[in-house]
Amino acid sequence: MNAIVVYKTKYGSTKTYAEWIGEELNCKTADAKEITIDELEKYDTIIYGGGLYAEIINGVILITKNIERLKNKKIAVYTTGITPLDCREYYDKIVVEKNFKNGLPQCIKIFNFTGKMIINELTAVHKAALKTLKKIMSSKKEPTEMEKLLIELCDADGDFCDRSQIAELVKYIVS
Repeated sequence: MNAIVVYKTKYGSTKTYAEWIGEELNCKTADAKEITIDELEKYDTIIYGGGLYAEIINGVILITKNIERLKNKKIAVYTTGITPLDCREYYDKIVVEKNFKNGLPQCIKIFNFTGKMIINELTAVHKAALKTLKKIMSSKKEPTEMEKLLIELCDADGDFCDRSQIAELVKYIVS
């Protein structure tokens, strides 16, 4: 198999998953800032990982802006974040709509993994964004279930990475 795992990480969980996937598939891993589209075209299978920030997959533009050049590849995109994986509407609808403006290309399959959020490691910007989000959601008279979850997640603090979550992606790649 001629595969590569490319990732863009801010706090480390996306890189952790990239390394685990690379080990399972016995393939190269690379930070997105160190790879070009010309190099990506050399691979038959591309796995791209990025953290979720306001429903945007960190760095996925590397794939989306070059989809015409990559459309004959097998592509898996994985996200990392702290939103529970059972919030499928969130992942399947909002994240896909925001990242794939023309719809999800047939050559791409999306996977979602839980990441980490260590409050003391967050940038000042991310801490402020969490504080603002929590304030806005908490001020609502009748918050939706998703809004209640967002309030709760603003206080999440821990590493929720789980190697077993890569199993479905690995199975997809080797099939």
